[in-house]
Amino acid sequence: MAIGFRRSWMNEELEMVRDTVRRFLDHEMIPDDEAARKRGHVDPALWRKAGALGLLCADIPQEYGGAGGDFRHEAVVHDEMGLRGLTGMNVAVHSIAAHYLLNHGTEAQKHRYLPRLASGELVGAIAMTEPGAGSDLQGIRTRAERHGDGWRINGSKTFITNGYLAGLVLVVVKTDPSARARGMSIMIVETRDRAGFRVGRLLDKIGMKAQDTAELFFDDVQVDADCVLGGEAGKGFFQLMSDLPYERTLIGVQAAAAMEGAYRATLDYTRERQAFGQAIADFQNTRFKLAEIATQVRVARSFVDRCIEDLVAGRLDTVDASMLKYWSTDLQNRVVDECLQLFGGYGYMNEYLIGRMYVDARIQRIYGGTNEIMKEVIARAL
Repeated sequence: MAIGFRRSWMNEELEMVRDTVRRFLDHEMIPDDEAARKRGHVDPALWRKAGALGLLCADIPQEYGGAGGDFRHEAVVHDEMGLRGLTGMNVAVHSIAAHYLLNHGTEAQKHRYLPRLASGELVGAIAMTEPGAGSDLQGIRTRAERHGDGWRINGSKTFITNGYLAGLVLVVVKTDPSARARGMSIMIVETRDRAGFRVGRLLDKIGMKAQDTAELFFDDVQVDADCVLGGEAGKGFFQLMSDLPYERTLIGVQAAAAMEGAYRATLDYTRERQAFGQAIADFQNTRFKLAEIATQVRVARSFVDRCIEDLVAGRLDTVDASMLKYWSTDLQNRVVDECLQLFGGYGYMNEYLIGRMYVDARIQRIYGGTNEIMKEVIARAL
């Protein structure tokens, strides 16, 4: 009897959503994945197709154009992508951008942008990181200064996921350089035909090749006064901090799904691959290693499921979310490495899913706040 990895939060309605996600990924995303990895981004039409099926902004209320679900509906999308090692369409960053608008935007901002994010008309990105500022957000140098009836933005950002295709960028800026946290704001920038806005090179990453990651440049970019998220400058840092549990839970979902996907691929491979007259899966070392991996995936699923349920119930705090992010991504890297070992030389080939999962996993310990920062957050609460 095969070991299953059930999700405690699933129900009949969510199973129907899962079927839709599976069909979309298998028929629309997988056939173009190799080409997307070569060009460095997915086909922009893929976003609009996902939006038409209600797979974008699945947990945004219907009054703002979303599907009206909760975090579980988002988790289904990321779960199925993670199982297949599909990283080209970063729905996570898109969803996080939508939640900044939902949780902190004015009513006018919500009605203006959320329906277009949900439909895939706009691809969302968040521009925080700069060449000289990563985890220390208070060290950013991009500035927005009052100019006429609006704001003028100058600066640059790097490592921006969805940056190449983004139609809407939430830009973290300094509006009062003399202040620290209270001197930061988030500017809403629509990129199309935006004078002074420029997308730099697509960055050559070691993994996640199908996912567009770019440099962004802002040279006297003019935006209207109503483009400050929430309508009031100086709240950017606190807006960013309040949404961290959502972001880190998404990363945990992706980590657990990738572990399970790697396990499944390895189980199939070792049962088929022959060595010394028998399947690799018949060797005791392989059986014991697969038993260890299966146990680790089961435990990871349990922790992720509890955090999903807590997030839906509104009781997941920053400490638990930090524990989830650090622990699940560390484990993901170890599990995928163990799986690759069982493939032997073939595991080192890009044509094999496990090889791509191996290099894709490494960034999980860095973005969303490095795992070292996660430990610092946890340690402060001890």
